[in-house]
Amino acid sequence: MASLMWMHKHGPHRKLRPNRNPLGDKPFAKGVVLKTLIKKPKKPNSANRKCVLVRLSTGKEMTAYVPGIGHNLQEHNVVLVRVGRLKDVPGVKIKCVRGKYDLGHVIKQPQK
Repeated sequence: MASLMWMHKHGPHRKLRPNRNPLGDKPFAKGVVLKTLIKKPKKPNSANRKCVLVRLSTGKEMTAYVPGIGHNLQEHNVVLVRVGRLKDVPGVKIKCVRGKYDLGHVIKQPQK
């Protein structure tokens, strides 16, 4: 009976899960590009993914994906990164934000 009364008072048990956000509760982070990389995706996919190694303002070094066609990133450029996993490339958990700091907008391709 005591356990029923305890459940009535406290409600159902909820498991506390650890935070899986790679940026640690923050939606965005600023970082400096250390190196540009080309990563290969997992098995059924084959197009190379353009990535950069970024040192974040928090002190972490992570690999970030650069979305869109073409980019102008080189060493020492400043980028804004957001949380966004790249499912087919292992180890890439963040994406760069286009049009902020040193990473320009995607240039529109001419129609053929």
